[in-house]
Amino acid sequence: MSDRKYNVLFICVGNSARSIFAESLLRAIANDRFNAYSAGTRPGSQLNPFALQVLMDKGHDISALRSKDLSEFSHIDAPHFDFVFTVCDQAANEECPAWEGQPVSGHWGMPDPVKVEGTNAEKALAFQRAYGALKARIESFVALPIESLDRISLQKSVDDIGRIGPNDGT
Repeated sequence: MSDRKYNVLFICVGNSARSIFAESLLRAIANDRFNAYSAGTRPGSQLNPFALQVLMDKGHDISALRSKDLSEFSHIDAPHFDFVFTVCDQAANEECPAWEGQPVSGHWGMPDPVKVEGTNAEKALAFQRAYGALKARIESFVALPIESLDRISLQKSVDDIGRIGPNDGT
């Protein structure tokens, strides 16, 4: 097995919930193999409070989390990404930078829990479901034998993971 750590970027529009969940999950599950990052195409000024509550309830360290603009990762000193994933449909349809090194990319879209209306309990449930779905996808991703897959097989595997349903992780 390689000692190499792979750089992974998760993108959504607001960088306040889904991409933050993915970044936190990858760090928690496989920080020894991956450097996890997240960004938004139009990030807000703060993280969603329901998302933060889910992360705290699950035992994640939220102290370093913040909403970041995608442009932070387009300068010369930015990490070179091995994998880039969009986790919302809107970000997948927007113009993203041409990433150096042609990273494997995938679209892991899912419903936006921020847009759920209703009681606080209903909103909290939507965030729990998004977290669960991303956890299932991240666990499948870290289980891939990345070092032994050719690029086409790796791309197919990443695409298949994106088809894991949003309710498969609850």
